[in-house]
Amino acid sequence: MKKVISIFVMVIAFTLTTNAQDNMMKKGSKEAMVETISLEQTKGVFTQENVTLKEGSYIFEISNNNVGHDVGFVLIKKGTDASKPENHIKTAYVTEVVGNNKTQKSNITVLEKGEYVYFCPMNLTPQYTLTVE
Repeated sequence: MKKVISIFVMVIAFTLTTNAQDNMMKKGSKEAMVETISLEQTKGVFTQENVTLKEGSYIFEISNNNVGHDVGFVLIKKGTDASKPENHIKTAYVTEVVGNNKTQKSNITVLEKGEYVYFCPMNLTPQYTLTVE
């Protein structure tokens, strides 16, 4: 009877360990599929004027290179009214404003094929094109 219980305990332990490893691998795979896009702002401009990406999941990393005040990041579908916050892709907002000579990241943003526009209303940058192929 003790051997049966021992074998049963070992099978349960093996099953739990395997499930935990599978879950870790799935989680790691999801994180591996997210790419970080670094964009730098200087006074009144982004240094990257056009960006082309593939469909997928992205985190935007925004750097404030001596602008002298806080900056942010707005991403919208091309052709929508940028002045209306309901058109902003909110997951692309940085999680907090980007202080002078600091860097902040957005949440994960899923982009489908199409054209987008990015800009910073706090730094009064032009609107730049982001194309997803």
